[in-house]
Amino acid sequence: MSDTIGNLVDRVFREYLEPMDSVESYSYLTGGISDTDTTLAYANDMFSSEEEDALDAGAVIEVGQELMFSTALNTVTNEITVTRGARGTSATLHNPGDIIKITPSFTRKAVFDAVSDQIKNLYPTLFAVETIELTASTGYKLLGTYGTDGDTYNYFVAPLKAISQYTDWQSGSDQTGLKYNGVAIEMIDLPNPFTWTDDTQTERTKTYTSGPDVVHAVQFVNISAGHTVFVTFKKKFIAPTNEDTTLSSIGLESEYEPIVMAGVAAQMLVGKDIKNVDARYITEQMAAQNYPVGSSNSISSSLLRYQQLLIQQARSNLRSKYPEPVQLNSILYPT
Repeated sequence: MSDTIGNLVDRVFREYLEPMDSVESYSYLTGGISDTDTTLAYANDMFSSEEEDALDAGAVIEVGQELMFSTALNTVTNEITVTRGARGTSATLHNPGDIIKITPSFTRKAVFDAVSDQIKNLYPTLFAVETIELTASTGYKLLGTYGTDGDTYNYFVAPLKAISQYTDWQSGSDQTGLKYNGVAIEMIDLPNPFTWTDDTQTERTKTYTSGPDVVHAVQFVNISAGHTVFVTFKKKFIAPTNEDTTLSSIGLESEYEPIVMAGVAAQMLVGKDIKNVDARYITEQMAAQNYPVGSSNSISSSLLRYQQLLIQQARSNLRSKYPEPVQLNSILYPT
């Protein structure tokens, strides 16, 4: 399983787009470069003479997510002169040992963008879940911290359940320690930005910088202020910003990885003339998952059908873990 988006991108290449017997021309940097350097030093022992000749002026070179145009090749010093940030990619620093590819069939930037698209589009069919700890208060309680953006909370859609933790000192009660009870809770959408006056008569403003133009707040019903309440929310998946983004930070559970991978592979393969060896590899991969493909020319549609099957299984799992809550007048009551 993957920990980061970069690991997930690698897994898409490994399991769908670049099987082990698929020959891609590649080498690696022998020295690091900044985002402004225009000369790359490469290891020539990884290229055949024909591949090295293909690095000459006009070649498209990929390092990480950046594409570059070759403008000159020096086979004596093993250096390539390049134009940075080609085809809409951004020039960035690269380290010694980073892989160089010549005109890759599938660019890493395109696969990263496809992964991001697939993750964002999982909602509303599927949703992420997050439980946060709040203190019950009189009236409404804003989600987030005073004076800071609460973009993470802006992805929240609705509460799924809530339980309170408190010490019950009720007369005649056998409860002497902590007690957990279901709590009725209402989620409120306030304008963005939202300005209010707090208990110290200080005016405060809360603003979200991404997502829908609302500020989320919750209101507790039939529970005294001061009790600790654990609220589980349904939320949208957060789009990754780079390959270092962790899957846990965007709400992507490991069981959703195959769904994203199948969707990315289908998205990348649409309209492609797939080599027979790659088509055979993909069909064998899917057959190993008990989902055989009828023929190589229907791989993209078969991948999408396979993705839908995985989504149905994931939805069943979500329904079993989080049954639909009971709502009355927009107030969520514990089931």
